[in-house]
Amino acid sequence: MKDLQGKVALITGASRGIGRAIALSMATAGADVILNYRTRAEDAQAVEAKILASGRRSISVQADVSVAGEVGRLAREALTRMGKVDILVNNAGISRPQALGEITERDWDELIDINLKSCFLVTQAFLPAMRKRKWGRIINVSSVAAQIGGVVGPHYAASKAGMIGLTHYYARYLANEGITVNTIAPALIETEMTRTNLRASVNHILVGRFGSVDEISDIAILLATNGYITGQTINANGGWVMS
Repeated sequence: MKDLQGKVALITGASRGIGRAIALSMATAGADVILNYRTRAEDAQAVEAKILASGRRSISVQADVSVAGEVGRLAREALTRMGKVDILVNNAGISRPQALGEITERDWDELIDINLKSCFLVTQAFLPAMRKRKWGRIINVSSVAAQIGGVVGPHYAASKAGMIGLTHYYARYLANEGITVNTIAPALIETEMTRTNLRASVNHILVGRFGSVDEISDIAILLATNGYITGQTINANGGWVMS
């Protein structure tokens, strides 16, 4: 069943990994899809072509979502070309495994800006139209690192924990306006980011394997089609953290 017919979804960081999987799943569920990317134009265009071939509308828009001016340009282009954004998935992020003593102020600022500030900037850009229509779904892709510290560093853990705090505020503030806000907190999903992290190990994961991007995109579809779940963090971590 296509539950998202007539909806438009925007996914940041959609050229690869979890973002790519969520974008394709949104299209399969019936949504038209806006793909945001920062540097991987060819990858984003390949995803766009696949969605167009499925019969859905899709565009790809380059923007560094950690920069307010570029977010404004993204919003203008998205709304001009696609008319609206009903579903926002804040997925853009970077991971930089570093020893504690090697992390500089520049490292800290970059991870906070790309992983956390972007979530705020993009949400603020598209929220007014959602509030006007009295309907919206906001999904923030955090990490198990927000709960246990993780294997990347304090800058990454803090950025991902901040996303959960943003989720709680927006969910409480917007609950009576038809807008739900939730977080997905994955652990060690089989992506390029995980494969290049030498500290990543299945030893902490009770199911004994890395997760798949499709297992995360399934959760995104659930949250996009459900109007009663809000303010929640959905843990997809193979049993690493239990709640």
